Amino acid sequence: METILGLCIGIGLSAACGFRVFVPLLVMSIASLLGWFEPMKGFEWLAMPSVCIALAVATVCEVAAYYIPWVDNMLDTVATPAAMIAGTLTTMAVSSGEMSQFASWAAAIVIGGGTAGAVQMSTVAVRGVSTATTGGVANPLVSTGEWIGAFLLSILSLIVPVLVVVLIIVLAIFTVRWFREKKKNTLNSQTPW
Repeated sequence: METILGLCIGIGLSAACGFRVFVPLLVMSIASLLGWFEPMKGFEWLAMPSVCIALAVATVCEVAAYYIPWVDNMLDTVATPAAMIAGTLTTMAVSSGEMSQFASWAAAIVIGGGTAGAVQMSTVAVRGVSTATTGGVANPLVSTGEWIGAFLLSILSLIVPVLVVVLIIVLAIFTVRWFREKKKNTLNSQTPW
């Protein structure tokens, strides 16, 4: 049961990494310093005040950079692999000691990195649509939603991880349906008859 709970927390934190790379790590660090969260062996560095300060600075810089027009689109090229790495690390930091080291890392890479990558790719798509349709004017609104989503998802992942996983699955289904409908409407509007 502890393994499943750890994976649920990891999935939620990884999804948050797909929105903003540093926000979930900062939330984990603050929770560790407050004694609300104990990272797994090897990730005790999250509970260091200097790491918390560094993550806070990195978070502020990342969030601010996404408000600069056209820079936000360029950041996505760097943020995609960074989100996958952060998703892997967050999942590994909460993984259970019941699994072997190999199984823990394999699960963290596949589940954590995969979840973060999928969420990041959807944010890239949303930002691309926003840039194409509004010339980037609506991108700050998208950026605000992403960092707020990352913050709330990170906190909820530590408090109610199973609910977060259900929410992520529902949102994934909704997103896939939305993209399919959008593609279908685009194809229908291009049909000459």
